[in-house]
This record gives sequence, structure tokens and C-alpha cells, in this order.
Amino acid sequence: MNILFFAALREQLGCAQCDIALPLPASLATVRAALIQHFPQQADLFVQGRALAAINQTLINDENTVINSGDEVAFFPPVTGG
Repeated sequence: MNILFFAALREQLGCAQCDIALPLPASLATVRAALIQHFPQQADLFVQGRALAAINQTLINDENTVINSGDEVAFFPPVTGG
């Protein structure tokens, strides 16, 4: 699974994307847990509420959301506006 990172999250990780082998379909919670294992030094960046997730360019809040083969998965820091 190819996972994209945006904004400050990309800068903190030092990469714009990574590939993680996961059996699909997988839940968003499973993907988040895999990222924590893949980036142990930056695990706190992926805690729910700290990194927002989008699947196919739609913001996802439900950690039980299923991700299928071919879905675009992206993580980014919370956005503030003014």
C-alpha cells in the first residue's frame, strides 16, 4: 500500500510517501498501527487526532473505515483556519 504524507507531516518524516505491505482490505486503524511500527521514532505523529487521514481525497474520521486495493491513502496534520 502506498501512503502519502502532506505538509508538516511530510517534513517531519522526511518523505512524501512510503510503501507498507498490508493484507487488504484493511481498516484505517490497521494502517495507522502499521505506520507507527514503520516510523517508531515518530510514532506520536500518527496517533488518532494528531494526524488526519483521507481516503480517495475524502477526510475520514472513522478508524473502522475499510481501505481496499487501489484506494489512495493520505495523512496530514490538522488544519487550522482563520
